[in-house]
Amino acid sequence: MKRKDALRAALGARSLDREPAPELPAGNPGEAAVAPTERPEAPRPLVRSGAVGAMGRSLGRIASAAAEARAMVASGDRVVELDTALVDGSFVQDRLAGAPEDHAAFVELIRERGQQVPILVRPHPTEEGRYQVAYGHRRLRAAAELGRPVRAVVKALTDEDLVVAQGQENSARADLSYIERALFAIALEDRGFDRATIMAALAVEKTQLSRLIGIGRAVPAEVVAAVGPAPKAGRPRWTALVEALARTGAGDTVTRILAAPDLPGLSSDDRFARLLAALTAPPPRPAPVPAVWTNLGGRPVVRIDRGRQGTQLTVDDRLEPDFAAYLIQSLPQLYAAFTESKTRDETD
Repeated sequence: MKRKDALRAALGARSLDREPAPELPAGNPGEAAVAPTERPEAPRPLVRSGAVGAMGRSLGRIASAAAEARAMVASGDRVVELDTALVDGSFVQDRLAGAPEDHAAFVELIRERGQQVPILVRPHPTEEGRYQVAYGHRRLRAAAELGRPVRAVVKALTDEDLVVAQGQENSARADLSYIERALFAIALEDRGFDRATIMAALAVEKTQLSRLIGIGRAVPAEVVAAVGPAPKAGRPRWTALVEALARTGAGDTVTRILAAPDLPGLSSDDRFARLLAALTAPPPRPAPVPAVWTNLGGRPVVRIDRGRQGTQLTVDDRLEPDFAAYLIQSLPQLYAAFTESKTRDETD
């Protein structure tokens, strides 16, 4: 078989539900040209839970990224194999730590099927012989854990090119949660990127960007670290959390919720929901203070407790041994007098 045909057979684009492509054939060390052979199938929605759900989500994310990878290859970019030890992450973080089961499922998928989609890197701007990731951090981490080289497209990118590619790849795949997008925007702004570049990176308008940055800066770092990405929480719920954090006493509530021993065992969305519920719960009603009726001598003979279910009178038999019995016997007369007074008030 000719080398060209071998490469096409080995590295041609394939649907993820078929057999994975074999390893790169021997040739020039570390690189190979790749030609796409067919269009990717649209990923099916996957709504599952547990390890199976995590594997399904990983499959869906890889499938949705495959079209972009093939477009890069079709445009003439070369896919090379790089030692993961020579590849550094982007200079700006774009995601929070996700669920461990999702990462484990992703690594297992790479182990079984190989790395179907190359990452995008640039030559490191300050370190000779090293590279820096624009996007594909999870694929890089998985390859490193598996002890395999990572397949990558190498492009000369400016800082602006890198963050725009990094942001747009995640935005196009709806891969970042709302708070992760907000933190990414803040990180870019703090590094001196102008609003136009940040808007391009996140594919948002000026007003949307202002909201993102405003919400991101209003959430304390310890809250973000404890809650995590909360992928199901969109702008309205994060806005509600920011408003609740501004209430009197919110700090004590946050401290109490974040210190709960069972919080780390919850999912990120459940941690967010617990915190929001605690911050927005109506304040508890103060317990009613019981009243006391005293006799002419100033002795507290009757304790009066009033609550939602009714009123309770407690007679201290030690102070007035016969008063409770007298009160019970007098109930008919007392009720008759009460009824007469009501009738009189209604006719006046």
